[in-house]
Amino acid sequence: MAKRRLKNRKIRIVAIGSAVVTGGAVAAVLLPSANAADDKTPEQIMTMCQRAEVLNGKKQSVFDFGGHPVAGPHHASDNCEFVETGFETFDGPTEKASIDFPNCEPNATEPAKVSVTWSATTAQGQGRYTVTQQGAGGGVFGALSGSWLKHKGTLDLTLKSATAGDTELRDVPVGKVLHMEFTPKMQRMTGEWRVRIDAEEATTTTNATPEQNFAAPEVVEGPVVLPGAAGAPGVVDGTSKAVLTDC
Repeated sequence: MAKRRLKNRKIRIVAIGSAVVTGGAVAAVLLPSANAADDKTPEQIMTMCQRAEVLNGKKQSVFDFGGHPVAGPHHASDNCEFVETGFETFDGPTEKASIDFPNCEPNATEPAKVSVTWSATTAQGQGRYTVTQQGAGGGVFGALSGSWLKHKGTLDLTLKSATAGDTELRDVPVGKVLHMEFTPKMQRMTGEWRVRIDAEEATTTTNATPEQNFAAPEVVEGPVVLPGAAGAPGVVDGTSKAVLTDC
C-alpha cells in the first residue's frame, strides 16, 4: 500500500456564531495554504472531529454519529477536543419586546395602570455544516455546549432559539405611550478544535505513517441562557426596561 501523502498541517478555520434576532448561520473560511492538494476542506475537518473515537474526552461509539461497525461510516480520527482560549460577555442589540400601551385620551387625568406582557426571542449559534447536527450527541456542537458549563450562563448550540419574557404591572403617565425593550446578554467564546490521527507502525503490508494533527480556530457567539425552573427550557439573560414616548 502506498504511503499516505497527508502530512501534519494546521488548517485555520474561522467560524462566527449566529447573531441575536437575525439568526445568521455560522460561517467558515478556509485560509489558503502553500500546498492545497494536501489540505482538508472545512467539511472534512468537521467530519473528522465529529467521527473521532474520543470527542471532548468522551469515548464515542460509531452509533453516536450514525455509523455502523460493518457498513460504516467508521471513526475518522483518534481524538478531537475543544481547547478554550478566551471568553467574554457583552450586551446584544436592544429590541422592542411588547406592543404599545398608550394613555392618550383627551380627558385623561391620571396614570393608567396596565399589565404588560413582553417576550423576546434570541437566536442560538448553529453550525453551517449538517454533519455537526447529526448523531445522538448532537455532533461537535453538542460537545461544544459542555464547554460553556463552567461559565455562569450556558449555551445549547443544538437549539435554534431561546426566549425571555415576563408580565409586569406598570403605570403609564398621562400623554405618554409605554412599551418594553429587552437587551440580551451575549457571550463569545474563542478556542481551537484539535484533531489527531495517531501514528501507525509499519506492517508487512503497509508503511508506517506519522501522527497527523489539525487545528481549527473558532469563535462562537450566542446568548447567555439561564436554567429554567423545574426542568423548563432555559431563558435568555438580559435587561428589560420600560420606555415612554409622547403621544
